Amino acid sequence: MSDSTYPGVVDWTPYQSCDVMWMARAIEMARMAYSEGEVPVGAVLTWGGTLLAEGYNLTITAKDPTAHAEVVVLRKAAERLGDWRMLECTLYVTLEPCSMCAGALVVSRLPRLVFGASDPKSGMVGSLGNLVQDERLNHRIKVTGNVLEDSSRVLLKDFFRTLRD
Repeated sequence: MSDSTYPGVVDWTPYQSCDVMWMARAIEMARMAYSEGEVPVGAVLTWGGTLLAEGYNLTITAKDPTAHAEVVVLRKAAERLGDWRMLECTLYVTLEPCSMCAGALVVSRLPRLVFGASDPKSGMVGSLGNLVQDERLNHRIKVTGNVLEDSSRVLLKDFFRTLRD
């Protein structure tokens, strides 16, 4: 585990005591995705420190380009809450969100995001841009990056290595 946040992340919030625990659960979700032939990205959404929703990438299974782990979890949480706003929630996701997911997180008014591995090819929480903290938008998200980064990254590398073999 890295003990510093990703340099592109504006908020340098130190790890909360439960960040590692919830990220470990998100990694379990990513492993489930891997076992189903999906890109291994998992996500967990908590509300008030309790589990609200969890899920993983389903783009191949659902034949849905929007079925990224973050969107899957937001949909489940919105149904459970009966509201589209994710106030007082924290999202834990194993990979830095892309532009679609980062936009969905901003729209959902998520206050806090914790991610595992950065994504230099499509990450929009510091790698290619920082949509979740763009001052032009009406909502910004506090971010902690690189929580259990190595575990998240190894899972992704193993998955893509098996595709090439």
